[in-house]
Amino acid sequence: MSKIQAEFEPDVISETENFGVWRSEDKEEGVIYHIELGGITLHMTAEEWDEFVVVIKGAA
Repeated sequence: MSKIQAEFEPDVISETENFGVWRSEDKEEGVIYHIELGGITLHMTAEEWDEFVVVIKGAA
């Protein structure tokens, strides 16, 4: 694995057949969360992710 590949290796948090959540490190933004919903991917900062988790838990 090259150094570039290692830098962009995703940290998969959870995934199902249709959805996935993973995070990566950005030098400027810090941790970025990626939520894959079919053909759409949302990218969130750690603050946005924390708020999103609260909303989803409230809706469950």
